[in-house]
Amino acid sequence: MKVLKVTDPAFRKYGRVVENVDFAGLVEELKRTPIPSDVVYEPSVEVLEALPVMEELSRVIYGEMPIQIGYCNGHNVMLNALEYHRDSEINVAVRDAVLMLGLLTDVEEDHTYDTSRAEAFLVPAGTAVEVYATTLHYAPCHVEEGGFQVAVVLPRGTNYPLKGEHRKVSEAVSGRGISDEDAMLTAVNKWLIGHAEGGLPEGSFLGLKGKNLCLTED
Repeated sequence: MKVLKVTDPAFRKYGRVVENVDFAGLVEELKRTPIPSDVVYEPSVEVLEALPVMEELSRVIYGEMPIQIGYCNGHNVMLNALEYHRDSEINVAVRDAVLMLGLLTDVEEDHTYDTSRAEAFLVPAGTAVEVYATTLHYAPCHVEEGGFQVAVVLPRGTNYPLKGEHRKVSEAVSGRGISDEDAMLTAVNKWLIGHAEGGLPEGSFLGLKGKNLCLTED
């Protein structure tokens, strides 16, 4: 799969490189977090949120909104799914990582998405990027055998378990896709479009059409 750099002009429609925040302390602290053989995501980590960058990110990037700092670490080379939020997400790479991204505007009316539209971008170690709310994304991919370590910054409460009742995929089916976006909500502020080969839980909306993209394949 072709991989561009986040400094490439093609990345501009998906996000931007964040250069006005000091992430050095966060990068050093995140180096201590575990790297499993699969993928682990922690939405909020107290030791990371105790760093000065917590206040700086809330003030400078999120306009004083309450935020959380967690991480996504592990080993992965597959797309498997794409998700989106109603806000931007900040990713800070401790090790080189690749993000597979798409545009929410390319999602069809029935909420399906053709994976041939997705693009891959290298986030070099020590680099922070803002992934816009209109960008589809999911777990990073590793570049080195040692895996990836990526800090994930989002508004407070994102990706936590849902409390209310929401439509089920079986109740919102319309052809191959679904008619109701609410059935895609899998966590707070998280709408998910999965691939049939992505190993997602039963009941997930499997709206990704085409190949389950692999970083190591052409």
